[in-house]
Amino acid sequence: MATDTETRPEDTEPQSEKTRRDIKVSKVLLGLAALSSVAVLASGWIGSLIAIPDHEIARPIFGNIPAVMIATFYVAVAAFLGMTFYLFAQRAKNWERGAPDDRTRMWKRRIHAAREGLSMKTLMRDPSAGVMHAAIYYGFLVLFLGTLTLEIDHLLPTNVQFLNGRVYQGYSLILDIAAVVFLAGIAMAYVRRYMTKPWRTRSKTRPEDFWILTLLASIGISGLLVEAARIQLIGVPEWESWSFVGMALAGLIPASVASGLHQVFWAIHAVLFLVFLVMLPTTKLRHAVTSPANMALGPRERPKGAMREMPNLLEAEDIETVGASVIADFTWKQLLDTDACTTCGRCTAVCPANITGKPLDPREIVLKLGEVAARSGSPAVSPPVGVDAGITVTSDNVFERITSEELWACTTCRACDEACPVDIEIVDKILDMRRYLSLMEADFPSELGKAYINLENQSNVYGMSQATRGDWTDELDFEVKVLGDAGVHAEYLYWVGCAGSFDDRNRKVTISTAKLLHKAGVDFAILGPRELCTGDPARRTGNEYVFQGLALQNIETLNDLGITKLITQCPHCFNTMQNEYPQFGGHYDVMHHSELLMSLVDEGALTPKHDSSKTITYHDPCYLGRHNDVYTAPRGLVDIAGGRVEMERNGTGSFCCGAGGGRMFMEERTGKKVNIERTEEALATGADVIATGCPFCYIMIDDGVKELGNEDVEVKDLAILLDEQTST
Repeated sequence: MATDTETRPEDTEPQSEKTRRDIKVSKVLLGLAALSSVAVLASGWIGSLIAIPDHEIARPIFGNIPAVMIATFYVAVAAFLGMTFYLFAQRAKNWERGAPDDRTRMWKRRIHAAREGLSMKTLMRDPSAGVMHAAIYYGFLVLFLGTLTLEIDHLLPTNVQFLNGRVYQGYSLILDIAAVVFLAGIAMAYVRRYMTKPWRTRSKTRPEDFWILTLLASIGISGLLVEAARIQLIGVPEWESWSFVGMALAGLIPASVASGLHQVFWAIHAVLFLVFLVMLPTTKLRHAVTSPANMALGPRERPKGAMREMPNLLEAEDIETVGASVIADFTWKQLLDTDACTTCGRCTAVCPANITGKPLDPREIVLKLGEVAARSGSPAVSPPVGVDAGITVTSDNVFERITSEELWACTTCRACDEACPVDIEIVDKILDMRRYLSLMEADFPSELGKAYINLENQSNVYGMSQATRGDWTDELDFEVKVLGDAGVHAEYLYWVGCAGSFDDRNRKVTISTAKLLHKAGVDFAILGPRELCTGDPARRTGNEYVFQGLALQNIETLNDLGITKLITQCPHCFNTMQNEYPQFGGHYDVMHHSELLMSLVDEGALTPKHDSSKTITYHDPCYLGRHNDVYTAPRGLVDIAGGRVEMERNGTGSFCCGAGGGRMFMEERTGKKVNIERTEEALATGADVIATGCPFCYIMIDDGVKELGNEDVEVKDLAILLDEQTST
């Protein structure tokens, strides 16, 4: 059962506006620019006043470095560090162009999300890429903290300085290990990007990638050369053997030139660090900072299955535009997403539209939005990733770079959001742009026009008469109560849904579900003709107006009848009523039929016989799984009906059937059909039965089986499977 907390507009908007008004990230960063520059200069001045102690086992800071080079170093670092913060501030001004989005509160979840980012847990979903990134990130971090520790020790009074003796030797060992790990990570990155070249990284490799890796490698190598020259300069003492890399390299440096080489290597190392400070905010290297920040800001009170809230379009009189077409229409968090993108391509690799040859590439949606935001900013900043010189952006309208064909190819399965290691919200952006296309431009596939008319005129997407919604009850040998009739009350409302009422295949699911509820003694009723489409097909295709018209009528009906508990076999109805109706005052406890049926089995209200004679593979519906995290109950029902065999892509990594996001009511003219891709995977398991828990999935997979000519394999809903096991 979904347990996400809903947020009403009156709870969040004032806080969002206040946060937006009172705290400007760009101003904070500008303040840090000034503060960091002053701190570096003060550090240099204070350090010059402290005498260097004479410890037998220690590293004298700035040993062999002339005073003029030291002074130049501090002035340059102060200037360049200030520039780093300043350049980040310019990027932050771009984020601030976006609309409010309250990401305050929920601090425990934010800390947890930040910890997952800093610990590389999300990156480790792809072990090879995760290990590579962890080696580079942690190696660099330890080396940077080591340098910072050296400076802190330098500024302490001589009687409390600690980097000497055994402490210094342990410190040296740790830094040399970190240097090896860091360089090993960079070597792995070179191999991965320029030798093995996975498609998802190869397709976005730019010249800047080579220069970033080369810069990082040069920083690591030059640091070790500085260490080697210093060790040679002081006579290669035995106690420096803890610096095992530097000690080994020291033997390659002639003692006669050690002093000069030490100064040259030191200067090169310092200059490379200054270059790093400039490249950090101006290249994709920035994701080392923005990605963990984005993850910390990821948790939100809006359920992940819910679209962004909108005002009541049926009453509003002052709305000039709906959806997103220009940068200001997106939220600041959606704009920050574009700078947090690592261009890793994991979203692209799991996108069903992209995999089957459609024009949609989720990564491109993020990068193109970031490109328009960057180039139309004041001042303009570098785009998230380098683009061809011939590509121009003349305004802040995202449709200069993003096409409607890309957006309409999306099935809203959330595979991209699930796969993203830095919590970028891609589906939200697509749906916001769909809203604009649908309501402001009437730019939608022609098939949707008929669906919209059916929803407006008949209150269901099939265009069937509402009077026939309850006709399926004629096939039962018991009476089904109808709420709204005189004297009728029930504990549960069984929300049948449009497919369950009108589609021949799914009416069988409805009948099985009703029989199971009746057999278990569940007190339930239906709405019959009073039940309207929840509006999911309209909202997911951008027609917020039609959605709200249906939703508000349904909510009025449910609230007038005092309904609080609902059962539905449709994950799309489930998601809409559980996660989106609260935006309009409809608060209900909604259960997917698999959850209730499994609980009835556990309680002993249903006593099915277990069957091990057939094998069953279960297809996770996107709106039940990734949108609402319901994975266990459906599998429990499958285990009762037969031996479960999982498809390669299952659970959070399941592959879409192709019907979500309104695609059920659009033609699929480009590339391979998504349902065929998924059906082939299901058939490859060799299972006797393919189980589904969604009316759309049922139709798509069943059509796929028939199109592929595998008539021996059955497609059945979970309710049908359980009904078969409980029938006498």
